[in-house]
Amino acid sequence: MIYYKTSDEVELIRKSSLLVGKTLAAVAAAIKPGMTTLELDTLAETVIRDHGAVPSFKGYNGFPGTLCVSVNEQVVHGIPGNRVIQDGDVVSVDCGAFMNGFHGDSAYSFLVGNVPAAAVRLAKVTKESLYLGIGKAVAGNRIGDISHAIQSYCETQLGYGVVRELVGHGIGRELHEAPEVPNFGTRGRGVQMQEGLVIAIEPMINLGGRQVVQEKDGWTIRTRDNKVSMHYEHTVAVGKEKADILSSFEEIEEAVSKNEYLITTEEVTEQ
Repeated sequence: MIYYKTSDEVELIRKSSLLVGKTLAAVAAAIKPGMTTLELDTLAETVIRDHGAVPSFKGYNGFPGTLCVSVNEQVVHGIPGNRVIQDGDVVSVDCGAFMNGFHGDSAYSFLVGNVPAAAVRLAKVTKESLYLGIGKAVAGNRIGDISHAIQSYCETQLGYGVVRELVGHGIGRELHEAPEVPNFGTRGRGVQMQEGLVIAIEPMINLGGRQVVQEKDGWTIRTRDNKVSMHYEHTVAVGKEKADILSSFEEIEEAVSKNEYLITTEEVTEQ
């Protein structure tokens, strides 16, 4: 069943989502080679709890972390631990926060140091595909319109692999609600969207093939060919004329620009 939100509920989801952005901005300010993924996780939990919220992910189906921290070939659901971040790593960080009865959810991929140009370009295209998908989150459109916008754009970019097994989702009082929001699909298919629908759109795009495997830890998903993957996510409310993006990358990207160890998706030369 799909739960449509009132305007007041949408604003509560916005508050949770903006806290997620603030948390990811703290990660962006701190991240550098030599840090462990667990150190990032500890920082994120502190930010969330200091704002009167609780981490959405911690304890969710037994997940042990506040963040999902996925490095290089890891697509999503990486468990924070003793892995040390290296120069040249791509670190995809997914975060959720629960406050005032509602969840917010967002993800960002950080490019640490001398990341190969092909990976930087993948990050740029993945983020662009997110906004193309958001552009279709309009009342009267169907979920497949979002899916098709993401898939068609990414698969024309040097044959990038669009992950099938993991999808976006509705969000609200529960972290994962109906409907599912795949990153692949056909225009005009799927649930017809209405105002009051709040969804997390999250393209997961691989530099190589789309196939993924699950690691022995029971959580981490990586690319089968061990090529790098990118993940960006916004929580959005479907609008009458355009989507309302409830989460924000603004603070994150400001922190990225100030962190000498990070590069932006603009820092790539076409090859």
